[in-house]
Amino acid sequence: MRFLPRPSRTGAPREPGTACVIGGGVSGLATAALLAADGWQVELVERAEHLGGRAGLWEHDGYRFDTGPSWYLMPEVFEHFFEMVGTSVDAELDLVRLDPAYRVFFEDHDGPLDVQGTRAANEALFESLEPGAAAALSDYLDSARHVYELAVDRFLYTSFDSAGSLLNTDVLRNGPRLSSLLTRSLESYVAARFTDPRLRQVLGYPAVFLGTSPDRAPSMYHLMSWMDLAEGVLYPCGGFTALVDALARCAVRHGVRVRTSTSATAITTTEAPRPRVTGVSVLGPDGTPEVIACDVVVGAADLHHVETELLPEHLQTYPQSWWEQVDAGPGGVLALLGVDGALPELAHHSLFFTTDWRRNFDDILGPDPQVPDPASIYVCRPSATDATVAPAGKENLFVLVPVPADPGIGEGGTDGAGDPLVERAVDAAITQIAAWAEVPDLAERIEVRRTIGPADFAHDLSTYSGSMLGPGHVLRQSAFFRADNISRKVEDLYYAGYSTRPGIGLPMCLISAELVLKRLRGDSSSGPSRTPAVTDRGRAE
Repeated sequence: MRFLPRPSRTGAPREPGTACVIGGGVSGLATAALLAADGWQVELVERAEHLGGRAGLWEHDGYRFDTGPSWYLMPEVFEHFFEMVGTSVDAELDLVRLDPAYRVFFEDHDGPLDVQGTRAANEALFESLEPGAAAALSDYLDSARHVYELAVDRFLYTSFDSAGSLLNTDVLRNGPRLSSLLTRSLESYVAARFTDPRLRQVLGYPAVFLGTSPDRAPSMYHLMSWMDLAEGVLYPCGGFTALVDALARCAVRHGVRVRTSTSATAITTTEAPRPRVTGVSVLGPDGTPEVIACDVVVGAADLHHVETELLPEHLQTYPQSWWEQVDAGPGGVLALLGVDGALPELAHHSLFFTTDWRRNFDDILGPDPQVPDPASIYVCRPSATDATVAPAGKENLFVLVPVPADPGIGEGGTDGAGDPLVERAVDAAITQIAAWAEVPDLAERIEVRRTIGPADFAHDLSTYSGSMLGPGHVLRQSAFFRADNISRKVEDLYYAGYSTRPGIGLPMCLISAELVLKRLRGDSSSGPSRTPAVTDRGRAE
């Protein structure tokens, strides 16, 4: 394991030329918008008919289901991104603050726990369950905020091009503490401060957002609790496809040519000794082959797919042998359910935690993977907040069952037509929700049902091993240990998205796009860019 990043390859600022972005998910759209706003002529190709990638949309019988991300956290990252492309969150999205932020059901406790939308309310909530927990949570959140702000200023917006990015005053001053946080698990860190098992689970669950478990995630990630327990949870009206639409608008506004139903088949390069990109071979909607000539290529699709499918082996920075050592993170079985009648028993976000969730996580991430039963599951009910996602008098449910990242678990389908393991996992989840939330007739009220399995992630999104989120944020896959965002074998080939730095989640995808821009600008600073991407040479009207 390397303890310092490779030598810098960020050089002098590049004059804008032509760029091709592969992948029309959040990171691809964000990258295209930023580069175009900075004066690049950008073409974006997306294999699917619609944009969004994981942040997809399925519409059926008056229901509108998000098929991917459902938590809006780190709002300042979104604000910064939209400022970079000459607009604002207020101009592009209609955000609603959720209160409660989410509801938690526990296997061995009567009644759910409502996590509130403010820090003060959550400190009072913790105190009601454990004497002294308010003060402990206050200290915990103070620490989380400090580490969070340090991460934003020094770690998230850097590609770790040189040791200098780690040797600034802030990092050196906090070095011993950071070292301790990196080498201790989140589970251990929480257990040293709280005794009530419910509070431990609430504070440990954010590890799932990072594609891992509390016993595997470094305690550095206790910073995640600053986001949900102090800053609160937001929701973009219209669902997360509203965010995709906003990103697409920004890209097109700055002149990006967006081509859907267009598959990248190869990244073309010059010959050795130092290959350089020359373009991207694609198949258009009618199957016609074409080469898009360009100066720069950004692979914003799944990194495993870009590296192992679009490049010959001798030009792969991350060949198959490298991926075989990767912790792929969890897979997921999803259910999109349209339900007749109201479901006030569920909040916008509801979590269902099993008592033995260490076993749950071992089933998903351990050496002998299997579909957990019972599972700790997540349910999103966006119709609690947004009337546009379901017909009047009905509810929209998105159910997530974490499972091993294994395409062999199978594909989903409509009305129970998916593969057996997928459908059994969903049936069990519906039974569990009905029992724990006291909705005994839930199954009978379901009128729309579509399931999605790990094989769908692998086939439709080209994700490595059918992973739902991407490589988990264990220590060896965090910060500068995570895959770099630039090829070491091919000049002018860059990467963006959840597989690369800084990592998993919508905010990280936006930051990964900015990291590509910073490389092209020759900017090796460690924080967010101070100069908006929109310049006189950009395409803003």
